[in-house]
Amino acid sequence: MTAKQVALSQLFKTVRTATVNICNGLANEDFGIQPAPEVSPPKWHLGHTSWLFEEAILAPFKTDYKPFNPHYQTLFNSYYKAVGPHTLQSKRGDLSRPTVDEVMQYRAHIDAAMHALLTSSALSDNTCALIETAIHHEQQHQELLYMDIKYILASNAIPTTYQASAPTSAPTIQTSWAHFEEGLVDIGDTGHAFAYDNERPTHKHYLYPFAINQALVTNGDFLAFIENQGYQQAQYWLSQGWDWVTKHHIQQPLYWRLIDDQWYEYTLYGLLPLDLNQPLVHISYFEADAFAKWKGLRLPTEQELEVFLNRTQLEAGSDSYHPNHAQAAEQVWCWTASQYMPYPRYKAFDGLLKEYNGKFMCNQFVLRGGCIVTPQGHYRHSYRNFYLPEQRWMFSGIRLAKDIT
Repeated sequence: MTAKQVALSQLFKTVRTATVNICNGLANEDFGIQPAPEVSPPKWHLGHTSWLFEEAILAPFKTDYKPFNPHYQTLFNSYYKAVGPHTLQSKRGDLSRPTVDEVMQYRAHIDAAMHALLTSSALSDNTCALIETAIHHEQQHQELLYMDIKYILASNAIPTTYQASAPTSAPTIQTSWAHFEEGLVDIGDTGHAFAYDNERPTHKHYLYPFAINQALVTNGDFLAFIENQGYQQAQYWLSQGWDWVTKHHIQQPLYWRLIDDQWYEYTLYGLLPLDLNQPLVHISYFEADAFAKWKGLRLPTEQELEVFLNRTQLEAGSDSYHPNHAQAAEQVWCWTASQYMPYPRYKAFDGLLKEYNGKFMCNQFVLRGGCIVTPQGHYRHSYRNFYLPEQRWMFSGIRLAKDIT
């Protein structure tokens, strides 16, 4: 057993425990609900994160390994076409079996098998790298769990909360601009202990003079857009964005509610009066782009935002389930103007994980900066998150940029 295996064994245990802890406050009825096609049931997350360890690591590298249930190979496969058929994402909530208890038994089976593998004879560097990637994959699903649990609980007619205690009022912010000169910059992973293939390789990128606001867009900022009829003025919207707004009758951010002329926001703490100083969250790319145009500004590119994050000292974030400080780090994932594309000389992961990132590099936009439910130790400034432009159930927000002439 190598030092690397000792470290991975401890990290594996910590991360697997954290995933279950996220679900501890749920009722059994919450585990199988799928109120929207992009929202996966918590039960599926618990199974899928175990499936990747089974399919990518235990089956090929543990000679005496016996699958827990052969049906799970298809059921908990997310999108790996090379492995075989899989349940459609929109159908993950259609199945009452396996039960929550059976999924927990599956997790215990995987935990025991991974412990035996990690504490056995020395593993190759490639195997250790696969295990590390699978651990970070589970951390990604921890963030997804918070997103999906929030959507599930918000869909109830009966008021429902995830966390009982409400956050403190957000502090008043002072807006200022960080300025950056023209020139070549290094973009991408700079040698972290772990990075995904889409963060590599490090490469040169030329930037023109620009500035980025050091404060996130707040609820109060966006409320002014609404009150100025921003959702009714087509000149601010991309063509597809305007089609989306009109087709779905979008009038406010995802979790905002107007009740008796008073604005409220659904949070993991329940429905609360809208705090105008809190960072705006759960916004689509279409809304972010329209708001930036209404302000006479723009969204930053992902390269600009990476340079900003690397060079700007932001205040520390808080231990919260809702963004509460517009000048703190890792509050919301910020939309960028950059299409999700491969970096120059991009090389995908090998083997089964070849499908991990590259296959999604089409029609999506990059978000940067992390958020309040990103697991500790999982985030770095080269991290590239990505979503479709109409999606907004993730913890997404806005940081504005402008050109300097």
